[in-house]
This record gives sequence, structure tokens and C-alpha cells, in this order.
Amino acid sequence: MKKDVGIFLAVLVLFLILISIPIYYSSIKKNETVQLNGVEIGNYNGTRLDSVNDFRENSIKGIQHIDINNYELVIGGLVSNPKNYTYEEVISHKNYEKVVTLNCVEGWSATILWKGVLLKDLFEEVKPLDSAKVVIFHAYDGYTVNYPVDYFENDIIMAYEMNNETIIPARGYPFVLVAEDKWGYKWIKWITEIEFSDDINYKGYWESRGYSKEGNLNESFVA
Repeated sequence: MKKDVGIFLAVLVLFLILISIPIYYSSIKKNETVQLNGVEIGNYNGTRLDSVNDFRENSIKGIQHIDINNYELVIGGLVSNPKNYTYEEVISHKNYEKVVTLNCVEGWSATILWKGVLLKDLFEEVKPLDSAKVVIFHAYDGYTVNYPVDYFENDIIMAYEMNNETIIPARGYPFVLVAEDKWGYKWIKWITEIEFSDDINYKGYWESRGYSKEGNLNESFVA
């Protein structure tokens, strides 16, 4: 009898342990997805950072406000596995931090600690076709900008934090393209769609108005 009770208790303990495991890991996962606004920092590894307020408002339709509960990042076009990501699904990818200076053609600049995801990580998931030559970014306000596909072989990030803070709507919440070595008009804000295309003659908003398609910092921004 005592042996039967011992076996019953052992089985009961094992059962309680087994049902507690998914609850435990669910709790961890839940904790990992909680996003908290930080306090803006002004220095990173000895580099003085500019404030998130050190920008001029020069968007084509003013500040955009996106309802994150209905937000989706669409990646499609010439890909074999198109994706629609929620905000949380995007930022759950491996994160990277990098100090990069944005240089505007208006003559001002801002050095910021950016945190985000590598675009090539996302692109590996959608699997661009060999026929895709151009990546076109679309913004919530209708702004567009384009790049050759091979630009994203570099460690180019799509940021969701600036100086340890979640990007505010005025700076492009939820996502900004940190277009290293490019003039500021290539840094698209409020990204909603990324399209792979074979249209090598495509021109974005400012490119169609006479700006350089390449937008390289070491070259004139006038085409």
C-alpha cells in the first residue's frame, strides 16, 4: 500500500512539473516581447549623440501617426515567400545597434544611436527572386525610395529605436531605414511596404524630382 502511495505521489509530482514547463516558458516569452520606452542617452562609447529633437520637419505630408495595432509591414513583389509582419514580429528578430549620422541636403546633420533589425535577415525569409534588381520602400504618407538589391548585402538596419528610446511619430515610428553613406532623402520613415522589383529605371519621390538616384554622400545629390 505504501509503495502504491509513493508511486502515486511521484507521478503527481512529475505531472505538476510537466504542466508548469509551458507556463514558465510562456512567461519568459511574454517578458521578452514587452517593449519599454527608455531614457534618451546623449553619449555612447565616447561618441556624443544628438537629440532626437535635433531634426527639421521636412516630410511631404507632415508627421504621420500609425495605429500600431493595425500595422503590418508588407514585403513582397519579386519574392518566392511574401510576408506580412506585425510590429512585434519584426522586432523579435535579432537586434543590432549602430551609431550613424544622418546628413540632410539642407545642411544639417544628426548623429544617433540606432537600434533595429538587419534588413538582410528579413530578406532571407522572403527569398528574393533572381529577377529582382531593385528594392522599393513605401511609406505611410506615399513617399518612396529605391535601392539596388546588392546594397543590402551590407549591414543596413531598419531602426525602431533612437538613443535608447522608441522612435517617436515625428521621426518615423514605427520604422526608419538607416541608409548609411546616403543623403537624408534616402532615409525613408514610416515604412509600410518593401517591394522587390525588376524596374531598374524606377525613381522615388525626390529622385523623380531631379535628385540623384544613388544618393551617395560623397557625390552631389543633384542628378
